[in-house]
Amino acid sequence: MIEIFKSTNYRIESVNTPTEGCWVNVVNPSEQEVAQVGNWGVPADFITHSLDIDERARTERNNGIIFIVLRLPYVQDQKAPVPYTTVPLGIILTDTLIVTICREETCVIREFASGLVHGLSTVKKNRFVLQLLLRTADRYLIYLRGIDAAVDALEDRLHRSLQNKEVRELLRYQKSLVYFTTALKSNELMLERLQKSQLFQAHPEDMELLDDVLIEIRQAIDVTGISENILSQMMDAFASIISNNLNVVMKFLTSMTIVISLPTLIASFYGMNVRLPGQDHPYVFTLTLLVSFTISLIVVIVFWKKEWL
Repeated sequence: MIEIFKSTNYRIESVNTPTEGCWVNVVNPSEQEVAQVGNWGVPADFITHSLDIDERARTERNNGIIFIVLRLPYVQDQKAPVPYTTVPLGIILTDTLIVTICREETCVIREFASGLVHGLSTVKKNRFVLQLLLRTADRYLIYLRGIDAAVDALEDRLHRSLQNKEVRELLRYQKSLVYFTTALKSNELMLERLQKSQLFQAHPEDMELLDDVLIEIRQAIDVTGISENILSQMMDAFASIISNNLNVVMKFLTSMTIVISLPTLIASFYGMNVRLPGQDHPYVFTLTLLVSFTISLIVVIVFWKKEWL
């Protein structure tokens, strides 16, 4: 899919053909679309690298064309093995165009295409890139809050759980945090290289915005590290809780088995085909029940005091 946008008075509008100062958004392109983007002056290897799902964040310059790879957060289906992951976004800055290429359609790009980013201009290429970087950092923080909320909900269920389902759910979110940590650190290194380059030094406000992006990225790294450590320790703790819950249930069932077996034992004796004391007494059945109940009650009281029930 290829979409072409151009800003007019800081409002994003869709256009049919790319002209100078346009933004071309490419999502999961076909072979024909890849060839079409190549005809607009984008090197073929830049397109290939942008579509490589394992591509790390980096920067490259080739014949005056700037290529930036950024790792974006991406939400998969909640039934997927990893609910939150990251995908590479290729940003190509030519003399006339801004081209973004990604294998998946992400929330960050949708916000830009929908005009939800204030003051967006496709003519100011450097400012466009910085706003994209800042929006990406903010999206990481939003998804991290979503992960924390999901983990809190699982924590309430884990206190009563006897199965491994909740622990497996926690493992899925732990994998997401690992992906986030790797991507954020990769983005941080890429931003530090951009900070040392001459790309944003022409305008002091761009350098200030780049500093803000670095601060947000580092904040996201810290939050991810804290969440990952808490989640790792929580998984160990709740694995023990599940085991302990199971032991409590087994202890209760064992105690109840002993209590129930006592009346059965007495009834077995009086069910024998032999002469038994008191068998001709008119209230022998009532007495047998009473004795059985009394012994069971005594055992229950003993178990209760020992906290076995």
